[in-house]
Amino acid sequence: MKTPDTTRPRPGAAILRTALRRNVGAMIAGTVLMGLYQAAETAFPIALGLIVEHTMQDRSLGSLGVSIGSLAVIITTVSLSWRFGMRVLQKANTTEAHRWRVQVAACGLQPVARDVDLKSGEILTIATEDADQTADIIEVVPLLISSLVAVVVAAVALSLADLRLGLLVIAGTVAILSILAVMSKRIGASTQEQQARVARAGAKVADLIIGLRPLHGFGGNHAAFGAYRRVSTDAKRQAITVARVNGTYAGTALALNAVLAAAVSLTAGWLAFEGRITIGELVMAVGLAQFIMEPLKMFSEMPKYVMMARASAERMALVLTAPPVTTPGPERPEPGGDLEVDGVRHGTLQGVKFTVRAGEFVAIAAYQPRAAAELAAVLAMNVAPQAYGGVVRVGGREVGELSIEAVRGYLLVNPYDGEIFAGTLRTNIDPSGSGRSIADAVEASMLTDVVALHREGLDHVVRDRGANLSGGQRQRLSLARALAADTEMLVLHDPTTAVDAVTEQLIARNVAKLRRGRTTLVLTSSPALLDAADRVLVLDGGAITAEDTHRNLLASDEAYCLAVAR
Repeated sequence: MKTPDTTRPRPGAAILRTALRRNVGAMIAGTVLMGLYQAAETAFPIALGLIVEHTMQDRSLGSLGVSIGSLAVIITTVSLSWRFGMRVLQKANTTEAHRWRVQVAACGLQPVARDVDLKSGEILTIATEDADQTADIIEVVPLLISSLVAVVVAAVALSLADLRLGLLVIAGTVAILSILAVMSKRIGASTQEQQARVARAGAKVADLIIGLRPLHGFGGNHAAFGAYRRVSTDAKRQAITVARVNGTYAGTALALNAVLAAAVSLTAGWLAFEGRITIGELVMAVGLAQFIMEPLKMFSEMPKYVMMARASAERMALVLTAPPVTTPGPERPEPGGDLEVDGVRHGTLQGVKFTVRAGEFVAIAAYQPRAAAELAAVLAMNVAPQAYGGVVRVGGREVGELSIEAVRGYLLVNPYDGEIFAGTLRTNIDPSGSGRSIADAVEASMLTDVVALHREGLDHVVRDRGANLSGGQRQRLSLARALAADTEMLVLHDPTTAVDAVTEQLIARNVAKLRRGRTTLVLTSSPALLDAADRVLVLDGGAITAEDTHRNLLASDEAYCLAVAR
């Protein structure tokens, strides 16, 4: 049995330390101000006791005026220190949460994917809820220290009246925190499980929304909704468990604080009855016993928030510390080179081998759609080079030797389900705002009718995921974006499955014309695109089984004719 490594620091703890280190200045200022707030709050019952003591002795209007002025100073200090202390801490909290959200999002947007067994919906939850709860540690520490200040001041003030009262406060506080520290561990574990289940439910919703239209098409929406309901029910049950644990924790903390306050009040009453403390000291003790419940309540809640922050930090560490699926090289492809696929074995691909020469327009007719998707994934580097057999070369160099940025700038793979973003037609076609080739791309993709249909033209608003566009319009918009990128090599995966035959014919001619002189590979079963290609490769059974022009294959290969003829 392997002994666990207990010396290795936990990634979540390192994230919390980073958050604390980056906000030391704000936390010191917040601690001072909140400590001043708690000290002033504690001074209020002490001042009342002194007022009673001296007023009864002196019985003068001057003493009363000084007392009222002292109370005004205390109340002003309480108000201003709380206001500015919380402002400092909440600003630091919000800023830190923003930093972690950006960092988690940056990990998801890096060109090299990370080895994270999480769906996009789960990462979204981590980047929002977990980032916020992790940043709460910035408020927790100052509030914890300021609450401790209040307890210490109260204990010292009571000790001056009678040592037994001060010792009772100290002993009671230690006992309360010991009990609640044990309970907070259960909260941390329950909260972490709840966050994981909520994240899975979020991922299921994201998948459901993406596939809603095809689900409606074949009647699978009810089954999909049932699957989501099961995941959501699990999250609900865990949330109820967490609420139950939190309720037990809060109730226990309140009861213990009340017991301590009652014990202090009764002990002070007994001491006053015995004549060991004065009436003014009794008023102070009873006032402190009532007041001390607030800092004790805050003090006792802090372990819970610490455990929640730690649980959230551990979930963020799943993303932030995950290793990349591959380590890219430093090289760049040679300009004007070929695209070579040499013996690639991955999934259903069994030694696929072909070359697309520089400036050539080649189409691949894949008889099995899964094989086309797997080949597109390999070419898009969504599969790490070490995860498949064989070699892919771009511009004469193996992709494993190239930097991801260089490959992305040289070779673009446009998936058949290209994402459409909220914005406008223009920002979807040209996200970087370079303005290159937009008009040519719109014309080649036959998106001109969509642009002409709206008064705003290219500035027509597009909803998230292209909800206000038809399937064919979304597909043509995705194709326009790929063509506008104007890369040296372009791979298109089923770019015209949602358009009519006439439009498809025009798109095929336009793409061939626009891409003349640059390397283009199309994975398709469209007769129009196959006919526009310089040559067609047949991908069947995981290997290239035939190669010729579309028309020659139609005339000589019956299986090909059955597969692509419409």
